[in-house]
Formats: sequence, structure tokens, C-alpha cells
Amino acid sequence: MSDRDRDRERDGGNREKEAELSSRLRTLEEKLDIRRAGERAAQAASRRQVAPGVAQAIRLGGEFVAGVLVGAGIGWLIDVWLGTSPWGLVVFLLLGFAAGVLNVLRAAGLASAPESRIRRRDRDGK
Repeated sequence: MSDRDRDRERDGGNREKEAELSSRLRTLEEKLDIRRAGERAAQAASRRQVAPGVAQAIRLGGEFVAGVLVGAGIGWLIDVWLGTSPWGLVVFLLLGFAAGVLNVLRAAGLASAPESRIRRRDRDGK
């Protein structure tokens, strides 16, 4: 067998190996693309789940702070108007705190609004 024939055999074997490796590489790339697409979808889904949770937390915090601030403001105005310092502020600050807690419970769905209780009572006939 001549050197030329041996070179052809080696080249043929190399081409087969390259074709096999190329095929395996394409298969691997396809699998990686599928996995990456799944990971991107999972990341997008987790972002969508976090955003409503953060929005809910900000809303609940705002409900509570608003109740306390409104109560304190009304109490301060009553103190200034009637000269009953600090009793108006203390009383209405506590009322604002209670209103803030109630608003948080309603916003979280743990307490029903008075209107829904009235409708339920009228519907049930009690």
C-alpha cells in the first residue's frame, strides 16, 4: 500500500469522525437551546411572581402609614382648634393606628368590607 492510499484512508476516517463530531455538536446545541429557553421562561415567570408581591407589600404599608398619618393630623388639628393638647393627638393617633390595621386587613382580604357584610346579611335574610 502506498503512502497516498494510507493518507486517503486516514482522511476518510477523519472525515467520518468529523461528521460524527459535528452531528453530536448539533445535537448538543439543540439540547442547550431547549434548556436555555426553559431557563429564560422560568426566570420570566419568577419575575412576574415577585412583582405582585412587592406591589402588595407597598400597598399594605401605604394603607397602614396613611391611616396613622391621617389620625395624627386630625388629632393635631383638634388640639390646635380646641386647645386640648396633647389629648386630641393621642386619641386620634390611636384611632388612626386602628384604622390603618383595619385597612391592611381589608386590603389583604382577611377582613371583609362593611358593604359586603350588609349585602350578605340582606341576602341571607338575617
